[in-house]
Amino acid sequence: MTRSHEEEVLARIAKGLVYTESEAAFQSPRRRTEEIFAYNHTPPGQEERRRSLLTAILGSVGERTVLLPPFHAGFGGNVHIGDDFFGNVNLTFVDDVDIRIGDGVMIAPSVTLTTTGHPVHPSRRTDFGRFSEPIVIEDKVWIGSNAVVLPGVRIGYGSVIGAGSVVSRDIPPMTVAVGTPCRVVRAITDKDLLTRTAGG
Repeated sequence: MTRSHEEEVLARIAKGLVYTESEAAFQSPRRRTEEIFAYNHTPPGQEERRRSLLTAILGSVGERTVLLPPFHAGFGGNVHIGDDFFGNVNLTFVDDVDIRIGDGVMIAPSVTLTTTGHPVHPSRRTDFGRFSEPIVIEDKVWIGSNAVVLPGVRIGYGSVIGAGSVVSRDIPPMTVAVGTPCRVVRAITDKDLLTRTAGG
């Protein structure tokens, strides 16, 4: 594959158009599979080793980041995480394009963030035809267990995604959203400051 053809494929990917496994094969050397394997098998006490591996795997990573193993990523280098992040076990990044996560984000166990989907018609899935769109998770978001965030979604500041939700559209800031498909059920207000406290 020539450099110009690679650039053409990358341009199609950036536009969210369909591309195939063979067309995207030139990107395979960017996959951080060995480093991800090493991270997932590093003993808990080796915090410096884990941090070193994580900075080698991800596109960028903030301070005070906790990512409990095992986690999975298609590439790793397309994931960007801010400060004070907590990711629980079995977090999966399908990061064919960027996944950008802000500061103070919490993600519960077994969540999938997938930037990639496949066309509905089977003839367009030949050679694993697919499309990719970036995901953005803004600051202070909390995503519940077993949620799935689909391609092109932005989750707004401070929002909560209920466990088991499938997020197929943007979620506005400071809202609680649940379900399949995920829908906003209410705003987050100052009344929420009085719930689930020692005196509440």
